[in-house]
Amino acid sequence: MAERALTRGSERRDSERPQRRVLPIAVVVRWRIMPWWLRVVIVYAASRVVTTALMLVLAGMQEANPWTGAHPAYAAFANIWDGRWYEIIAGYGYPRELPVTDDGHIGENAWAFMPGYPALVRVLMEVTGLQWSGLAVFVSVAFGLGAALLFHRLLRTRLDASTTLFAVTLFCFAPLSPMLQVGYAESMYLFLLTLALLLLVRRRYWLLFPVVTVMALTRPSGLAFALALGLHVVHRWFTRSRDPFPAREIVASVSVTIFTGLMGLAWPAAAWIVTGSITAYTDTELAWRAPYIGYQELIPFTAWFQSGAWWLGSPTGYIVVSALIVGFGAALFLPAVRRLGVDLRFWVASYALYLLAVFFPQSSTFRLLTPLFPLLGALAQPRSRLYRTALVLVFIALQWGWLYICWAYIGYDWSPP
Repeated sequence: MAERALTRGSERRDSERPQRRVLPIAVVVRWRIMPWWLRVVIVYAASRVVTTALMLVLAGMQEANPWTGAHPAYAAFANIWDGRWYEIIAGYGYPRELPVTDDGHIGENAWAFMPGYPALVRVLMEVTGLQWSGLAVFVSVAFGLGAALLFHRLLRTRLDASTTLFAVTLFCFAPLSPMLQVGYAESMYLFLLTLALLLLVRRRYWLLFPVVTVMALTRPSGLAFALALGLHVVHRWFTRSRDPFPAREIVASVSVTIFTGLMGLAWPAAAWIVTGSITAYTDTELAWRAPYIGYQELIPFTAWFQSGAWWLGSPTGYIVVSALIVGFGAALFLPAVRRLGVDLRFWVASYALYLLAVFFPQSSTFRLLTPLFPLLGALAQPRSRLYRTALVLVFIALQWGWLYICWAYIGYDWSPP
């Protein structure tokens, strides 16, 4: 009897053993035969579950603040900070008269935020009858998925399938990926930017016109993209002996470059026309750095050094900023970055130069760096499973760190996202 029981137990274990071996293989096979877009959708959905969980935990810890009561629901919590500015724009538009502080300077106002995102949400509000908070989050999530899908198409022009999918995974789990599901314009902008970069890489110049038009009115980077286009045109001209540059493409590429530059100036011009002040837009932007260094005129390429001195003192701040500039420039020539192709490197360099020219670094710096996301394609190239797993876990941990430091409002908060 004992021998028979042992035999039955052995048979049972033997019958189970192949299933344990086959199941992982079956899962891997099914994953590999999935269409690329379905894999991206699954990765994106998984990342949204993680980010939503982190934000809900933080919302449960959130005390009463200028925008919500204590322990707000997700939609309310996702629309604090600049989300309220976008909601004001959707409801009331832009002021004809600029607010003036007690000491006679232009104060913070809605002209700092472009109309593309709030206009779209407002249209959906009119069509559906729903309120801002839920629709704003829905629009951001939808554009985030679109950006992830386009990012896959963009990198697939340069990298293999495995590296491309992991780069998309990094995009979805990135430390600033909560921006893909809050009431900010970043998600919509990243979608438009990725589409524009894909059209540029594929040299579909005429199709860039409508994309650039909306993109330049969603986030302020039209001048940066115009510079990237200009570098693209120059590069094509000097390499035309091995890469033909026919007249029709010269006309199209030069035309869209000029048009993009004009669109980069369109919003400051609109602010001037409506308010009557030629410096309405720049004065408004400068109001956000006044708490740090006071009200000053915009002098290109000085703000980073001013910020370095403010945060670290002089000369340490100047040395650190100079080292960052040199280090970033050198990184663009690393083999992993070069594999991304010249056009993506043109964009990264152009946008970095734009930030260096006009932006004052503070806690919003991390959010302003998100358009550099093509560099994730370089981080994704090592194939070690340990490396890839560890990097995703580090990104998730940094998500929590950024949410806790920048998104949660604690007392007198000086670290806006």
